[in-house]
Amino acid sequence: MHQLASIPSPSQGVWELGPVPIRAYALMIILGIVAAVWLGERRWAAKGGTPGVIVDVAVWAVPFGLVGGRLYHVITDYQRYFGEDGDPVRALEIWKGGLGIWGAVALGAVGAVIGCRRRGISALALADAVAPGIALAQAIGRWGNYWNQELYGRPLDAFWALEIDENHRPMLDGGPALDPKYADVATYHPTFLYESLWCVGVAVLVIWAGRRYKLTHGRAFALYVAAYTVGRGWIEALRIDDAHHVLGLRLNDWTSIVLFIGAVAYLYLARGRTGPENVGAVPAAAGGEPEPAAAEPTKEPEPAEGPEPEAKAEPGAAAETATGEDAGKGAEKDAEKDAGATGESEAHSEDDAPSDAPEKTSEGAAGAEPEAGPETDPAPEPAGEIADNEDDGAAESAGAEKGEPVRDGK
Repeated sequence: MHQLASIPSPSQGVWELGPVPIRAYALMIILGIVAAVWLGERRWAAKGGTPGVIVDVAVWAVPFGLVGGRLYHVITDYQRYFGEDGDPVRALEIWKGGLGIWGAVALGAVGAVIGCRRRGISALALADAVAPGIALAQAIGRWGNYWNQELYGRPLDAFWALEIDENHRPMLDGGPALDPKYADVATYHPTFLYESLWCVGVAVLVIWAGRRYKLTHGRAFALYVAAYTVGRGWIEALRIDDAHHVLGLRLNDWTSIVLFIGAVAYLYLARGRTGPENVGAVPAAAGGEPEPAAAEPTKEPEPAEGPEPEAKAEPGAAAETATGEDAGKGAEKDAEKDAGATGESEAHSEDDAPSDAPEKTSEGAAGAEPEAGPETDPAPEPAGEIADNEDDGAAESAGAEKGEPVRDGK
């Protein structure tokens, strides 16, 4: 079958640069990783994360993902490498294609968790940031299947059909002989293109839904998984390459079903999860765990402790305040003695004697004059009032000793 219009296959997928072969399949994988890191960094910065974190985590996630993708492919197609006519060495020839997305995401997630723990950040927050980037990386990486002329679908008679060279068409039991059903069929479903376009749509969906519904705490990543598995399910049904079947369905179909159910369940269970996410860390104190950058706001520094400002001394109370508690007690005792010796002075009217407050102050000053301690200095007293108080106290003391009435010193 020959189409008047179709997608031509590439004439070659490897270019020799001296002794180094440049493979288009590997270039597509690398471009996909670069796109995922670029988009992830932008989304991480929008979350308030520290620039460069995605690159640091990718150092762990990418190697783990490549190993996981290859392991999944080898395990699910073990007959190609460990069957009767298999060659185990071919399991290491990753440049010839064969990366299972499920294994790449699963083991890549392990590497990402390690990287997140080393940086002290939330793995779920990072998963949300890189989810659209992973979908974009898949969209680019699928073009590696185009260059290798692999993983196409059933025969197709349409203008968007993909031409496949004879030496890349289905073989009998993976051997060198062409399958008679496809020997004369030149065009097939471009499943690589279907999945590439689907992944671009998934990336756009996750970005839009994340902004519209504020998907956090791993929900954006769960949406990516659910949306991708829906597309992978119907695309997988079109493929004609060898695969294990369980109850009439390809193994990848069952994997898609299980992951879809798990992703939807997580979206439902985590629907109410809100609150801040740990997107950065600051150096921790010695022996402690790293603290998240989004900590409580810094409080205003409290004023340093010091002597309280002295209240303005009132007339008659300055001496009592300056001498302290002990001086006050001594003044009270002296006042009682003087009061017993000068009983006649109490009979005088209030006009002839000074007020109670100055009298008490002068008596306390004359009766007991404590030494000023090194820590407590007497409070300053207005000069005029000090002089008056001293005159009054002297006159009062003299009158008390002679038994005469106390006269006003003025």
